[in-house]
Amino acid sequence: MADRIAEICNFLQKQWPDTEFRLDPISGDASFRRYFRVVVGDGTWVLMDAPSLHDDCQRFVAICQAYAAADLQVPTIVAADISAGLLLLSDLGDDLLQFGLSTENVKAWYRQALALLPAVRSVKLSAIGDLPTFDTAFLIRELQIFSDWFINKHLGMTMGVSTQGLVQQVFDLLIASALAQPQAGMHRDFHSRNLMMLPGQQLAVIDFQDAVIGPVSYDAVSLLKDCYLTWPTELTAELREEFLLQLKQSEEIAAEYSSLQFKRDFDLMGLQRHLKVLGIFCRLWYRDGKAGYLADLPRVFAYVLDVCDQYDELSAFASWLRTDVEPLFARSLP
Repeated sequence: MADRIAEICNFLQKQWPDTEFRLDPISGDASFRRYFRVVVGDGTWVLMDAPSLHDDCQRFVAICQAYAAADLQVPTIVAADISAGLLLLSDLGDDLLQFGLSTENVKAWYRQALALLPAVRSVKLSAIGDLPTFDTAFLIRELQIFSDWFINKHLGMTMGVSTQGLVQQVFDLLIASALAQPQAGMHRDFHSRNLMMLPGQQLAVIDFQDAVIGPVSYDAVSLLKDCYLTWPTELTAELREEFLLQLKQSEEIAAEYSSLQFKRDFDLMGLQRHLKVLGIFCRLWYRDGKAGYLADLPRVFAYVLDVCDQYDELSAFASWLRTDVEPLFARSLP
């Protein structure tokens, strides 16, 4: 740790060789990155500490530049040492959208957030090449996190052959639905904790380094079915319909794409994401020692049950979740 701090200070001293600076820790995210606010006189910057073993700073820089070129508000890269995993960024402040939302303003803010998605979808390549594809192998890896970390590790369950077959059928359904959707640039973690409120009622986008090309509904699902916030079903439905209309107006989906079909695709996309997140939040605790995400597991599990209860092809999966999984999950809660 001391060696890493010395490396960070050496990097910063190259930017301000004759000036004192102060490093204030900022809470990190769900990765191996750490963030510090760098205070120099009356000015502040943000240092991203992302050791190259875990995070590819080159990818962050490339996507940041591509998003900026698409007129998205993103941090400005002031200085970079890619090999050391260090980036000095402009300071966007501390006002995460999550903590600025209320029942009175959520619709307006979410509409503004959804209005950013055409620009996000337009970004399909960067200076280092095409974005990765959210393909079958990618989807399988994500869904397996649910089985490995939520079912096996967190709940201590061992699935029998018949249950494995049932779960695989659901995985196959979700993968087929995702791949059948129109594909576009995708942030992959577009929600209230990755949107910053700026002066002038503007929104900035952060945590974009994992962008891929994938299903057109994914980022909207991530926002409207936020793993950290729950809003009334009526609000989600209204904004989902507005989003569908936007996609039709921009001719990104066919005019005959019905609201009912889009709702199904939207719900199944959300189910894929939330199954993965159940596993990821558990992995963050067991592997990385980050317990804070466990408090959000009930919300995510509720999203899963809600979708499974609505579709006949998920009825057997819903029955297994309620009969076998939910009692163990309830006992696992603090």
